[in-house]
Amino acid sequence: MTGRVTVITGASSGIGAALARRLGEKGHGLVLAARREGELNQVASHVKTKALVVRTDVRRRSEVEHLRDLALKEYGHVDVWVNNAGRGITRPVMNLTEDDLDEIISVVLKSVVYGMQAIIPHFQDRGEGHLINVSSFLGRVPLVSHRSIYSAAKSGVNVLTANARMDLMSKYPKVHVSLVMPGTVETDFHRIAGTPFRPVAGERLGSLIVESADEVAGKIASLVEHPVPEVYTNPSMPDLVQRYYQDVGKFEEGILRLTTRN
Repeated sequence: MTGRVTVITGASSGIGAALARRLGEKGHGLVLAARREGELNQVASHVKTKALVVRTDVRRRSEVEHLRDLALKEYGHVDVWVNNAGRGITRPVMNLTEDDLDEIISVVLKSVVYGMQAIIPHFQDRGEGHLINVSSFLGRVPLVSHRSIYSAAKSGVNVLTANARMDLMSKYPKVHVSLVMPGTVETDFHRIAGTPFRPVAGERLGSLIVESADEVAGKIASLVEHPVPEVYTNPSMPDLVQRYYQDVGKFEEGILRLTTRN
């Protein structure tokens, strides 16, 4: 056992479940959170270490705080907290409804704030800890315009993560705050978001290659061992981000020509 304790939200499938397996192999004590308790129990049964299952609706601050409290009661401390829960939606900007806005902002953005505010005081008291927010490449570059409110919420995650890191780094240098930005990943995300496209790991989408949930989880596990502020899980992403910000108009025109041609 490493003695490390890690809390993972959105752990019932996809990246969260794969990360639980990865960290379980490293001996982390785990706290697995999601709304689907049956699926959580299945994930817990396949990890190679102790795993506490906590049914949690991350849209509710009280439930996120309850998750923290149960983790501390069970293990006495938390070393790593991974805000991974989220969901997507297929909706262009002009078609967004009030319900769309409320749901995605709650699941994608508010849940991250709740997690940060729940666990960071514990990290401050200990003088160390690692907060990891799982965002998306779409929070930086609008490659998929029908992910409008999802991308906007993830952009908010990016900004809040950076601001929290700036607030903490001078007084709490051992409290790490990291942002993880996957690209297209083979998970249930696309089915739940309502898109007919089903990416398969290893497929090439332009200059990006579809990643598996386990590949992304492996990069997050490495981040736990070697904290850095930001990680793009696909090696092509940093170049695309630089190209986008160098000339936004030209980049977007190029994307439009590409999608129109296809």
